[in-house]
Amino acid sequence: MYRKPSYPALTLKQFMLRKQVLKLYRDTLRSIRQVPDRDSQLELRKWARQDFENNKHLEEEITIKMMIKHGERSLKELQQSLELSK
Repeated sequence: MYRKPSYPALTLKQFMLRKQVLKLYRDTLRSIRQVPDRDSQLELRKWARQDFENNKHLEEEITIKMMIKHGERSLKELQQSLELSK
């Protein structure tokens, strides 16, 4: 028997923000895979996972957008560092 989820449906804005967050998370993990040192990869993956976990309770749109921008800047810095190390 199919049971309806007990959580409310997302609004369009919430859905779009969720999509952005998931894309940022995937892009971050993809970039981390390019780090040559395996131990550094594991540490960065742990840091990224923890950072997203710590913020998953956020509900205010402006706060979520601010955190997305912060994450995008961090990802860009990581990607630039990887480019410089090649």
